[in-house]
Amino acid sequence: MKFTFKQFTVKQERSAMKVGTDGVLLGAWTSLDNQPLSILDIGAGTGIISLLLAQRSLSETIDAVELDENAYEECVDNFEASDWGDRLFCYHTSAQQFAVEIDDTYDLIVSNPPFYTDHFKSENKARNKARFTDSLSFKDLTKAVSKLLSSHGIFTLIIPFKEETNFISIASEHHLFPNKICRVKGNINSEIKRSLIEFSLINSKVSVEELILENSRHHYTEKYKNLVKDFYLKL
Repeated sequence: MKFTFKQFTVKQERSAMKVGTDGVLLGAWTSLDNQPLSILDIGAGTGIISLLLAQRSLSETIDAVELDENAYEECVDNFEASDWGDRLFCYHTSAQQFAVEIDDTYDLIVSNPPFYTDHFKSENKARNKARFTDSLSFKDLTKAVSKLLSSHGIFTLIIPFKEETNFISIASEHHLFPNKICRVKGNINSEIKRSLIEFSLINSKVSVEELILENSRHHYTEKYKNLVKDFYLKL
């Protein structure tokens, strides 16, 4: 099972979480205005977000952290098969352990973290690990980010809209403050589903925008197409 983008292909047979809209949105929306020399992807899965950022940037170092063994191995395969294999590296460890062992800091940290806290778990342990906060709580994530982020760096992630206020509150305890928020809706009439948030160590006025994906079924908005057109084959 593979997912083919314009400049790379993602194998996803073994990873619990397959290529989805959330990862692509985060990889496309994340700002590179600070021209990061180093990037860290926490909870890399297949490596999709790292690969999108490798395509978009000239960053010398793009590291990834993945705890699940099958996902880690697949991520490594996807990195090596890409045109940017010399800049991409995946560590088989937890974000918590990585933060303890690594002294380096990163100019950009991204994460599509586990975020389910109130849903019934499946019998698939790997999928549960990827989806539920047991393996990486919001508190543990923000604690790791606060240690690993450079003084001028930014941290971006995508979470359910219903967790936005809670996550911002937890992040503030570790001196991470929201700078930009993009709230995502499937269509004009649907509820807000996701929040893309950019944090930094600087407490500033928050810029808020909205992104609607579709005008109607499979008819995408211009704003969404402009965001992802460099990646998807059909756009």
